[in-house]
Amino acid sequence: MKRSREFPSLLVALLVIVAATLGCDISSPDEAALALYLETRASELEEAAGSSDQPITFAIESGESVGVIADRLQTQGLVSDSELFRRYVQYHGLDSGIEAGEFELRQTMTIPEIAEALQNARRPEQVVTVREGIRLEEIASTVAEQTTISEEEFLAAASSRWREAGLAAEFPFLAEIPPDATLEGFLFPETYRLPEDPEAMDLITRMLRTFDERVTGQMREAAHGRGLSVFDMLTLASIVEREAVVAAERPLIAGVYHNRLDDGWLLAADPTVQYGLGTPAAWWPTLVLEDLERDLPYNTYRVAGLPPGPICSPGLESIQAVAYPTESDYYFFLADCAQADGSHLFSITFEEHATKYAACGGGS
Repeated sequence: MKRSREFPSLLVALLVIVAATLGCDISSPDEAALALYLETRASELEEAAGSSDQPITFAIESGESVGVIADRLQTQGLVSDSELFRRYVQYHGLDSGIEAGEFELRQTMTIPEIAEALQNARRPEQVVTVREGIRLEEIASTVAEQTTISEEEFLAAASSRWREAGLAAEFPFLAEIPPDATLEGFLFPETYRLPEDPEAMDLITRMLRTFDERVTGQMREAAHGRGLSVFDMLTLASIVEREAVVAAERPLIAGVYHNRLDDGWLLAADPTVQYGLGTPAAWWPTLVLEDLERDLPYNTYRVAGLPPGPICSPGLESIQAVAYPTESDYYFFLADCAQADGSHLFSITFEEHATKYAACGGGS
């Protein structure tokens, strides 16, 4: 009589189930049986439970058994068979290495990969949130307030040490930055999770990597089509970031500045003057009429074209606005004095703009 090829795997599975039911530790015979059990299911061990590559935070509480952990892994779609996972870690002695903590897992990981990942719990970390529209010095202050990285360390890393660290080789877009320029504008505003004892260069690398991911190749090509390098795009986007309050107006404001640049007009942007006059006492000082006559590289009331570089870290919406501006005939805008929402009044001609300016009491 021909013996069924499935018999060994069924027998091994039965032995494992019996041993588990009796609460026995794995002895040598049991190890052999378990080895055969895993061998018959080797192909399943190399199959992922799902197709989503999105990270899933999986938390293990102190005192949780491997069985409970395995069941929760299956419930969350991270493994397709909790018993197979449990037997795998048991056979390889990985069950004792699973500690309480948080882990980043994916459905596309295999059982061996998940078992290995659970050997390294996420360590204590530091979190920093950098908001849009602030300049390099303000970012350094924010980082120092929320982490153990000092302002001095961060400023040094963002000013010149990033070159010494060879980041230009990792991020080709940095080749467009002038030789004496800092990373102003390229430090993407976002919330960052850092190791327990972070270094400034680690944070800066993460910020540049996020920039590289969010500012797509299509956006960069769109800017290039308008005659702007990535550095120019960020410079203009930083002005839009400081000017715009209402999100829907960003592309329209960007379009106004594109019109001025295309026709050789002065940008006449207040935020660039504020940047040039900023000090630790007031990084964005209130301007008076005399300030617009100052002989400053960043005074776009006197110097044609874009200023020397970005004046803050713009958010994604402002960068997109510069890459894809709203086409219009507008050349002027000022704050709408009849509204309290930060919106603006737009004009085509200087005469129209002057009328609105006067109607608002001469303010802007």
